Amino acid sequence: MDLTFLSDRIGDSATSALIGAVVGILFGVAAQRSAFCLRAATVEFARGRLGPRMAVWLLTFSAAAVWVQGARMAGLFDTGAARMMASTGSLSGAVIGGLIFGAGMILSRGCPGRLVVLAATGNLRSIIAGLIFAVTAQMTLRGILAEPRTALAALWTTPAGANVDLTTAWGLPPWSGLALGMATAALALWLARRNRISPRILVFGAGVGVSVAIGFFLTYRLAQTAFDPVSVTSVTFTGPSANTLMALLVPFPDWSFDVGLVPGALLGSFLAASIGGELRFQTFESISQTRRSMLGAVMMGFGGMLAGGCSIGNGVSGSSLFAATAWLALLSMWIGGMLTDWLVDQRTERRAAMTDPAPAVQPASGTKA
Repeated sequence: MDLTFLSDRIGDSATSALIGAVVGILFGVAAQRSAFCLRAATVEFARGRLGPRMAVWLLTFSAAAVWVQGARMAGLFDTGAARMMASTGSLSGAVIGGLIFGAGMILSRGCPGRLVVLAATGNLRSIIAGLIFAVTAQMTLRGILAEPRTALAALWTTPAGANVDLTTAWGLPPWSGLALGMATAALALWLARRNRISPRILVFGAGVGVSVAIGFFLTYRLAQTAFDPVSVTSVTFTGPSANTLMALLVPFPDWSFDVGLVPGALLGSFLAASIGGELRFQTFESISQTRRSMLGAVMMGFGGMLAGGCSIGNGVSGSSLFAATAWLALLSMWIGGMLTDWLVDQRTERRAAMTDPAPAVQPASGTKA
């Protein structure tokens, strides 16, 4: 695909932002219709279930891996040119940040991508949590939390000024990434059949992963012809949320894929929810839920920036590149999320079950209570 025509007329930065908006719209539509969410999949797994949310998450990951690694094998995309692969990765940041982020997404009841989707449908909880997440991410990137982030990230980094490709580091054949993606897709489809997931949800779940691949492919093609430097990147919400917030508050000349992504995702989610009749205002259920949601958003903002990406930036985009830090961060997010669910939500449910009186005997069928 040649993007020269477009970049010659509106500039490389604007073209990159436009690509981000298009990819964001595709992501927003697919994520809203499939209810894609890492938090929900983590909770299912923590409670010993392989349910519909796990099937959707696995299908999303597999779609991204198949298309990204397939393009790599076909010579259409160089994974080493991606921003995540071309810069030094922080292994300590992936572990510490991933654990903090995983705990935060349980407390806030949604990962950043899910918060964006729900915010576009009128969910006040997600709007407030998303804003707090973006502010904290900006504080962690350039504000008062930047120094502790830098110190923690420097504890353990990847060598040679670049990230580590796991397929290369482990001496695996070039087709191993594609094979893993296809095997995961088979597992996802088996789970989908067992959980009786509709084909429509499966298509949109795979569409989330495809949008990630499209983002990588288009930014890579633009970088091949652009006069100005263009980052090869795809869907993530930590850095883009921080940059979009600054673009709204102060003059922000650095138009890029990141700045176009979040508005595009909001628009796509809004359109999908509007067509599906799912636009409705929702708010917090209690004061305690408000507190935990705000705390979770702060933890995700700091943890996501420290880990080098959110549950989508690491868990789908970065993992499809087989970046070592992305896989380590994803594993840490799962662990942090499962531990928090067990220590907080499951414990609360167990206490409630012990203190609640025994349920009343239900009347027999055909009688009145």
